[in-house]
Amino acid sequence: MPKIILITHQKGGVGKSTLTFNLAQNFATNSRVAVLDFDLQGSLSQLEELVTDFKIIPYQDKLESISELKYDFIFIDTPPYLSNHLAKLISISDLIIVPTKAGILDLLAIKSTLTIIEQEQRTADTLVVFNMTKPNTTLTLDILIGLEEYKVKIATTHISDLVAFTRSVLLKGVSNDKNAQNQIDQLTAEVLTKLI
Repeated sequence: MPKIILITHQKGGVGKSTLTFNLAQNFATNSRVAVLDFDLQGSLSQLEELVTDFKIIPYQDKLESISELKYDFIFIDTPPYLSNHLAKLISISDLIIVPTKAGILDLLAIKSTLTIIEQEQRTADTLVVFNMTKPNTTLTLDILIGLEEYKVKIATTHISDLVAFTRSVLLKGVSNDKNAQNQIDQLTAEVLTKLI
């Protein structure tokens, strides 16, 4: 049975697809990995022919067959508007990763995502990841305080707003940038720990 990792947030622009790509690329060094691109825009599906280390599978409406795929890890990248499938995806996932930027609008938007996760009783299987963080800002602390009511695990690794992450989909990862690779390695370790 594959481990299913859902990357979701009800707001666009928080870096879901880029984070999904980099985690999948990192996991693929030692495992069989697939990414299911549920975004109808097909951001990751457009890279299908360029990616060689893991499989990218475009959107399919057959949620029941996901667990039958022959991979060690399956990452599911969602668009911000997938509310009709989101509860089902949350229920079949082993881990739900909610990437968020440190901004007031992001805090307001993350609450709807965390409410759905809470309704599905999957808070314990959720990891909020601060993504695209800016250096020398107090916004991250403000958002942390705002998230306290949800009693959700916050990743200790923050993913910085580095050019290496933006370019990673063309360069097949961030291995050429030591700082970016270190952040993805640390987040990978946190994800694996949460899956155990």
